[in-house]
Amino acid sequence: MDIVAGMIIAVGIYNFALNADFPVAGFSGIAIILYHLFGLPVGAGTIILNVPVAIFCYKFLGKEFFLKSMKSMIISSLLMDYVAPLFPVYDGSRLLAALCMGVLCGIGYAMIFMRGSSTGGQDFISVAIKKVKPHITLGIITFVLDICTIILGTALVFKDIDGLIYGVVVTYLMAMVMDRIMYGIDEGKMTLIVTDKGAEIAEQIDAYSGRGSTILKGIGSYSKKDKDVVMCACNNKQMYTIKKMVHTIDPKAFTIIVESNEVVGEGFKEELPDIEL
Repeated sequence: MDIVAGMIIAVGIYNFALNADFPVAGFSGIAIILYHLFGLPVGAGTIILNVPVAIFCYKFLGKEFFLKSMKSMIISSLLMDYVAPLFPVYDGSRLLAALCMGVLCGIGYAMIFMRGSSTGGQDFISVAIKKVKPHITLGIITFVLDICTIILGTALVFKDIDGLIYGVVVTYLMAMVMDRIMYGIDEGKMTLIVTDKGAEIAEQIDAYSGRGSTILKGIGSYSKKDKDVVMCACNNKQMYTIKKMVHTIDPKAFTIIVESNEVVGEGFKEELPDIEL
């Protein structure tokens, strides 16, 4: 998995971002700056930058996470210097290069993070800062570090406002792709239906979608009457029909539909393996 993810990241950075003249966030972005200024290979630059950071941050990371991250970082760096150059480098539209880089790197980083690993560098710094300043969210820490790297790259190498904008767009796109893969592939809808006909509605939902429902017991705060609250998770396509079905069975039903980023369990995503605590 490290090799596949590392190859995707390497292609995204080397074959799309390197010649597109826009700054990239993270240690890869700093390595690209070093490449343009001194000709240092991006993978080698990434490894060199990681050594002092890894030594400094080791005590904040934990042995297992540290070793996994170093392995992922070394593999992706070697692939970037020795395998990615075997493929053609894209020299077309900067916008298309930015989009491809953002999507590919988002996929690669998500695959690595889902293994409980990282590619080192800025991730090490973010975790270390979080340990020292626990009241600051990782999102804020990462965002600030990313913006600093993008501004540094613009000032030292690219000197182009368009490049700065592309760098911000790529960073945002990469984060969105990562979130989508890690949390959103199994997204759907969850509905809470307050009704007097809970059993009938649950039966019809099961007959239509093959999904079970949970019937909770509730009490109307105004009427003081007992109510059924049917809770059901389903995919986006099924929700419209279920909503119409509920209205047909009980026109007075009160239906709440909310987004569900991820549903784990029977009929949806397979349950995750247990971990040792």
